[in-house]
Amino acid sequence: MRLSVLASLTLLHTLAPAQADEPQTDGAQTADRPNIVLILADDMGFSDIGCYGGEIETPTLDRLAANGLRFTQFYNGARCCPTRASLLTGLYAHQAGMGGMEPDRGIPGYRGNINRSCVTIAEALGAAGYATYMAGKWHLTNRKDAKSDEDKFNWPRQRGFDRFFGTIAGAGSFFAPATLTDDNADVSDAAREDEDFYYTDAISSAAVDFIADHERQKGDDPFFLYVAYTAPHWPLHALPDDIEKYRGKYDEGWDVVRAARFARQKELGLTDVAWKLTERPKFVPAWGAMKGKRLPSSVTKIEGVDQGDGQAWLAHRMAIYAAMVDRMDRGIGQIVEKLEGTGALDDTLLVFLSDNGGCAEWSLYGFTRGKKPTRAHEGGPESFVSYGAGWANASNTPFRFFKHDTHEGGICTPCVVHWPAGFEARGEWRRSIAHVVDIMPTVLAAAGAEYPKEYAGEAIPPLEGESLMPALRGEKFERRAPLFWEHHGNRGVRRGEWKLVARGEKAPWQLYHIPTDRCETRNLAGDEVEIVAELAEAYRGWAARCSVVAPSRMPRQQEPRGR
Repeated sequence: MRLSVLASLTLLHTLAPAQADEPQTDGAQTADRPNIVLILADDMGFSDIGCYGGEIETPTLDRLAANGLRFTQFYNGARCCPTRASLLTGLYAHQAGMGGMEPDRGIPGYRGNINRSCVTIAEALGAAGYATYMAGKWHLTNRKDAKSDEDKFNWPRQRGFDRFFGTIAGAGSFFAPATLTDDNADVSDAAREDEDFYYTDAISSAAVDFIADHERQKGDDPFFLYVAYTAPHWPLHALPDDIEKYRGKYDEGWDVVRAARFARQKELGLTDVAWKLTERPKFVPAWGAMKGKRLPSSVTKIEGVDQGDGQAWLAHRMAIYAAMVDRMDRGIGQIVEKLEGTGALDDTLLVFLSDNGGCAEWSLYGFTRGKKPTRAHEGGPESFVSYGAGWANASNTPFRFFKHDTHEGGICTPCVVHWPAGFEARGEWRRSIAHVVDIMPTVLAAAGAEYPKEYAGEAIPPLEGESLMPALRGEKFERRAPLFWEHHGNRGVRRGEWKLVARGEKAPWQLYHIPTDRCETRNLAGDEVEIVAELAEAYRGWAARCSVVAPSRMPRQQEPRGR
């Protein structure tokens, strides 16, 4: 078990008090308020887990789905920071200052820091008497190297979490992660010195320890636990035995994997006649064409590396990726087992989803870095690679495009919800249109907590999301307002049956009728001119209201500023 660093740090703590400068209330405790566990995967595609058609072994998530429900049209924000900002605030990312990534552009929607004109789930639930814990990736600040408490104004402890163990930055080694933090203290050196440290295990163990500490010290009081894994985000780092489990499984290639996943999705009842398996992107060749092809030097960028058979390299990389998802599922199993052991599982609202679609960064082959970029070392601490666009396309089966994009492949996530005491569904699908902005109002409704109009002296915008409680309980749920997306010029609008989408700032709008063309294969923009005009106008109104700025009009990056 790779958690000796965690054991030596986290177990020394008692539950830390909330920050002194945060407003407190005497939230009355009631026995019927559920615990809430929100679990987020990182860069994981729509079809990777078993209960969405994948061949990767995910028995814990499959069990939760069998005893709960799954959404078929649940959307994220297309990328790490935007999704996390919306997930935790119930607002669009631009309203929270995270419309881009970490760079501070000096304009409201793109500050690279989650702002004070929003309230997090942890802040809202903390004010209602919940204990609040987080394990994993934060990625909502450009102050990842902050030293003073004043400069950590938007770190987890300062944004409502009683306890935090995880990383402030967005990506890095699983064996020696930078910015690893215990509450507000950097513990990266301790992890680096621990030869048994593996970040996915550490996140799982921290979550389990938080539950154990809570039971011991706060008994039946409710808690909110946010578990933000970095798996399976690059670099592809996995444990040797886990990699061995999947060795050879992907030798037949991405075409065979996509076809098999799509067939399983039909068997599971996920798809219907409106779902048509999309063609491979033009720049992704058929798998057989890869055999014997050497990786181009532009991919490795390292002299003297034997680039060998590119097909074998890529099959091995997908095996590492699968091992990372497998390990995450086992960690989630530890969390579920702990909840069962405390008798709290049935009355815990547990939600699992991913922050964006499969990651094509940055080419068909991905990238190859590290001290030892040979295939024998890939997956280990001295390698640093990604799995590329061909496998990302398989991860997003049956959709088109990838992370960053606002087509379905970039923004559609698996979403498993488990709460036996809260709804009767067992193994059912929910085809309601939902989005990460809906998590906050759903959680508050389940907890009986209020969303504030003002917090810490700041006016807070109204929620953009809607409570999904009717959908969870099998009641009719229809959205009152359209959903919108913008990231690096990629744009989208979803209103009822119609979706307007563009890939790039200067790209023309495309229009799809989702009930008959879920996978966006027939562009109807030329046939439905009035609908395009209506939705485009709605997008312009939303963009103006939510501080959205086109990339060509974006100021250069600023030095990190204040709040």
